[in-house]
Amino acid sequence: MEEPRKIYKVSEINKIAKNLLEGEFPDIWLEGEISNLTLHSSGHLYFSLKDEEAQINAIMYKWQAGQLEFMPESGMKVIAQGKISVFVKGGRYQIIVYDLKPIGIGALQQAFEQLKRKLEKEGLFDKARKRPIPMLPQKIGIVTSPTGAAIRDILNIIERRFANVHILIHPVRVQGDQAAGEIAEAITYVNEHFPYLDVLIVGRGGGSLEDLWSFNREIVARAIYESRIPVISAVGHEIDYTIADFVADLRAPTPSAAAELVVSNKIELEKRILLLTSKIKSSMEHELDELTSQYRRLVESRVFLHPEEIYSQFQQDIDYYLERIVSHCTHFFDFQSERLNSLVGKLEVLSPLHILARGYSITYKLPGNEILKSISQVTMKDKVKVKLHRGEIICTVEETDMPVEKESEKRGVKGE
Repeated sequence: MEEPRKIYKVSEINKIAKNLLEGEFPDIWLEGEISNLTLHSSGHLYFSLKDEEAQINAIMYKWQAGQLEFMPESGMKVIAQGKISVFVKGGRYQIIVYDLKPIGIGALQQAFEQLKRKLEKEGLFDKARKRPIPMLPQKIGIVTSPTGAAIRDILNIIERRFANVHILIHPVRVQGDQAAGEIAEAITYVNEHFPYLDVLIVGRGGGSLEDLWSFNREIVARAIYESRIPVISAVGHEIDYTIADFVADLRAPTPSAAAELVVSNKIELEKRILLLTSKIKSSMEHELDELTSQYRRLVESRVFLHPEEIYSQFQQDIDYYLERIVSHCTHFFDFQSERLNSLVGKLEVLSPLHILARGYSITYKLPGNEILKSISQVTMKDKVKVKLHRGEIICTVEETDMPVEKESEKRGVKGE
């Protein structure tokens, strides 16, 4: 008898294919060129990876795409890390991408420019935040490869220029996939455990753009930015510029130049100290000569030789001014006395008492002391008080005499 046929559903086959592919290729690196790139509203990236003969669909989920240090573009050559899988509903096999790395000078340069613009916009390159490098650092940290030419050049130059400084070397890889993480961790570790360092050199020797790429990674840039120790970036040759150079407090064109920048030449310092010492000595001698001359002029002056003459001159001046003060005061008092006597005389002439002394009197109506100016103010038997020059008289009105007005006064007199 024939065995019964196994009839599969389409979804079953797709699931089997999915399990087989994911089991066979759980983690692979795939090189290709990006095409048909689409950024979905969900944040997922959909694209294809192709070479000269074939292509494969790819998807990068939002949380992985958000960690990329560059924005993928169609036509860019990359290496994708991920796993092969099958989209069951569509029946398409694809690669689920975890990470992307650009390859080729053009793609790397493009990624470099994208990251540079991003970090510059965030303020990581601002000159205002960059700190000065100490002139004579006593403790220097170095983050680099322990086997490269860079560390040998740095140590040789420091030994030659100024031997008595303390150096702390934190060895790291400076090339490869793990290099950027090691460099960033080293910068953080040195800041946490050796905060007393005066300066920190981070770098490596020359190489291709791919070789230097670890220093173009965002993780390294942010570690330098967060460093509390001033950082000198010393990567590659003079023509090489990395993201680390823009973030660091100071860029050195080469590791050797970093050593020369951070450590002054001892012989040059000694010459400078001797020159400054000579200038200080000359300046002090000149100042001493000037003070000596002033002292001699003062000692030989009349103040020191004949001080009694100065005293006599001051005493004479005091006598002169005292006499002038007395003279002015006497003149002032005489003048004011004359004015006072004149005013007293005028007051005496105008005084009512002076008039009364000449035989005049003032009459008041009682009670109330109303001064009488007209006979019409009193009647018979009214009491009046007469004030004389010496004393007063109380009288009773017995008779009044009203003067007769002249006819001309009644009519008024017209002028001609």
